[in-house]
Amino acid sequence: MTTVQNSDYEILNRITAEVSRVVIGKGEAKELLLVSLLSQGHVLIEGLPGTAKTTLARTFARVIGGKFKRVQGTPDMLPADILGFNFYHPDGSSVFMPGPIFANVVLADELNRTTQRTQAALVEAMQEGQVTVERETHKLETPFLVIASQLPYGRGGTSPLTEVQLDRFMFRIWSGFLDNEEEDRLLEEIDQITELQVSPVAAPGDIIRLQQEVEKIHVADSIRQYIIDVVSRLRRHLDLSSGPSPRASIALFKGARSLAFIQGRDFVLPDDVKRLFVPVFSHRLRISAEAEMEDVNPEAIIDQVASEAPVPKM
Repeated sequence: MTTVQNSDYEILNRITAEVSRVVIGKGEAKELLLVSLLSQGHVLIEGLPGTAKTTLARTFARVIGGKFKRVQGTPDMLPADILGFNFYHPDGSSVFMPGPIFANVVLADELNRTTQRTQAALVEAMQEGQVTVERETHKLETPFLVIASQLPYGRGGTSPLTEVQLDRFMFRIWSGFLDNEEEDRLLEEIDQITELQVSPVAAPGDIIRLQQEVEKIHVADSIRQYIIDVVSRLRRHLDLSSGPSPRASIALFKGARSLAFIQGRDFVLPDDVKRLFVPVFSHRLRISAEAEMEDVNPEAIIDQVASEAPVPKM
């Protein structure tokens, strides 16, 4: 087992503090981004226009260091625009031209404005840390993190992400409006915020080391069974046509370890798991047609199952 060292706390605190210089509020979103990074997962940020989705993702990406690339989603984007392509010379030889996916942090902005063919280009990269172009496999950078943003479903010019694509995202984060106090602070400081240039406060080696430390966090048998029980209950829920895959179980397991690590513990508590139910499950559940007619939503089902599943004693 492990405990968080002072130097580790300093890195985590520097990341959060640097992001907060530009992004006001959104404490939960900042924490989930950090949890995802430590858990080697990917994040989908959803929200209405103007709710700082891109600002949050871009700022976080720049602060954690390493290579950063941004991809702006458009309907005419092709897979090669993300993955790269082979450039052929007149003599028949070729050279691979890497796309923006070859970075430590990739911001896929407004991903659901691209076609599903282009969205699928990210699946292998997110799952296996590699891409295949013309039958040749290319390894990606480490650490590797995809932060994608999307507009809510049904907005003009959007193409919903497939279930296969959604399942590759560890968390779905909702980026909502600021409260009155936060918005007042935004207006008061907008000129300074606009001019601020954030700096990297960590390096890829720091992130890899922290990820390795998180893997040492102890998860009791009862916690694992709690995760399995909740996932199983969701799969059997009558209002769902599709329940969470094993990737949801893995996301809860890894995410809970990272939360414990951030809080300075070398063991996971049930509350660490419960705290992640909505960001892990909300984008993975498919409501049945009958339940949709009754305005049932994923969050209501998650709350119901969370209240019914026995919580292990620690």
